[in-house]
Amino acid sequence: MQNAAVSAKLARVRYLSATAFALLGAALIAIAYGLARFAFGLFVPPIRDDLGLSQGVMGIIGAQPFVSFVLASVAASWLAERLGARGAAVLSAAFALLGLTLISRADSALTLGAGVFACGLCTGTMMPALSTGAQVAIRPALHGRVNAVMNAGTSVGVALAVPAVLLLAGAWREAYAAFAVVTGIAMLAAWRYLPAAAAATAHPPRSGAVRGVLSGRMISLCLFALVMGWVSSAYWVFAPDLVVQVGGVAPRLTGLLWLAVGLVGLTAAFAADWGDRLGIARVQAAALLGLALALLGLVAAPDQLPLALASAALFGLVYMTLTGLYLVVGIRLLVDRPSLGAVLPFMAIAVGQALGSPVAGSLVEWAGYGAAFTTFAAVGVAAAACLRLFPAPPALEPAVHRVGTVHGGTDGQPVEDGG
Repeated sequence: MQNAAVSAKLARVRYLSATAFALLGAALIAIAYGLARFAFGLFVPPIRDDLGLSQGVMGIIGAQPFVSFVLASVAASWLAERLGARGAAVLSAAFALLGLTLISRADSALTLGAGVFACGLCTGTMMPALSTGAQVAIRPALHGRVNAVMNAGTSVGVALAVPAVLLLAGAWREAYAAFAVVTGIAMLAAWRYLPAAAAATAHPPRSGAVRGVLSGRMISLCLFALVMGWVSSAYWVFAPDLVVQVGGVAPRLTGLLWLAVGLVGLTAAFAADWGDRLGIARVQAAALLGLALALLGLVAAPDQLPLALASAALFGLVYMTLTGLYLVVGIRLLVDRPSLGAVLPFMAIAVGQALGSPVAGSLVEWAGYGAAFTTFAAVGVAAAACLRLFPAPPALEPAVHRVGTVHGGTDGQPVEDGG
């Protein structure tokens, strides 16, 4: 009997390589952050025209996924540790499926807002789920690289939205319906291939976890992430609208902006390596300056499509680099609670974006796009000047003994499939 039980248990062991896990995680992040969240900016012009909404209203709606991201993040770590990577990722994909379907059928600001709110729940829960799975499946030395590659999946999702804009033009409902179908497929892949392990590590004492969250380095990291989210919100929500309203660019060509964001942003998969080699504080300060330059570049020549595309490419590179760095630093600061380490900086980014989006919309209505984007860029420059305050975590995570993991291979670890 005992031998049969052991044999059955071994039969459920699934071997995951670091490469395979990173690629699957990147695909799920592409759905969560690319299609469900940031692709929304591409469709602001046609949605606003079809539903008769003002820039101020679109700014409020654009803040909804950031608000719901924060709310979801409060429970995201607990869900990832209790449900495991598989269960939490499937739940996350279900939120995206609901939100994308609502957006495709939106007939008012209320329905549209509900859809983007549900999409924010997806983004708030997906990365903690994947970080928990990586902690179980991948050896510690590769955690930073795998998490950075998964984070770069945002660029893939943004780039995937471009053909929908170019081919369907103003048919945003059909585009979002197609996104919902892709999300359904991704949900099945998550259920089939992600590990069902419930926790990556034994939990540290609660007081130790609280001290880690409230440490000066974690608070500093979250403040930088919050400011970056605030600065970037103007670009995500209003960059396509700027080139259409001020530059006179055809709405369908705004997809090229997000294509540049997505393709160039893929290089941020090396963010962890850049930080370890050049210094994380210096790299993130340079990226913040790049963020400001991208905002100013778009405002300087919105009617010159090549310059607008260069601005979008720079934005994609520096934004994805910053999110990758903040993700890696958060996980390294809370190595015993990787899902929580992933949640905190991303939650801070979302708070900044939730605060910045309506401010950007109000500034656009009151003073114009130029003044709004210049103001946001100035904040980015000020944050970059504070690079000495950025926390410096260990370069590599220490080895951690993980429950339910059989050590083998150099690329990945066999994972016990608990489901």
